[in-house]
Amino acid sequence: MGKRSIVGRSSRMALLLLLGLHVPFALAQSPAPEQALTWTANDARLKWGPCPAFLPKGCAIAVLHGDPAKDNLDVFFKVPGKSTIPLHWHTSAERMVLVSGELHVTYDGQKKSVLRPGTYAYGPAKRPHHGFCASAKPCVLFIAFESPLDAVPVESPAK
Repeated sequence: MGKRSIVGRSSRMALLLLLGLHVPFALAQSPAPEQALTWTANDARLKWGPCPAFLPKGCAIAVLHGDPAKDNLDVFFKVPGKSTIPLHWHTSAERMVLVSGELHVTYDGQKKSVLRPGTYAYGPAKRPHHGFCASAKPCVLFIAFESPLDAVPVESPAK
């Protein structure tokens, strides 16, 4: 019995030693953990890019997290004060919070919603909508998209 427990103990020690060597190697091979981050709408590190051509001049988008070509993207969307956002839709649903300004948004078949800083809004996928930045200062909207970023203009019927 004494010999058996020594063999068992030796096997356990060998296994622990092997695992002890293997675990640091495995950890060294795994990708770095995702980092937490924070942004403000006026952060100098933000990289503002252009909006699609049909949106108002001076419109800009800053990617906060994710890739515009992939699912689960967060952006800041900024339009100049007193500007109109033409009728359009997105493939993705939108979850939004107005950061600054006053934004009036109307979804087809619904009454106009007035967004003020801190207001949450949800926009269903493929539901046409338009907006107006009613404030003199720019409207900045945080938007979380579930699907890749797109904005499809809705052409007005010919008269």
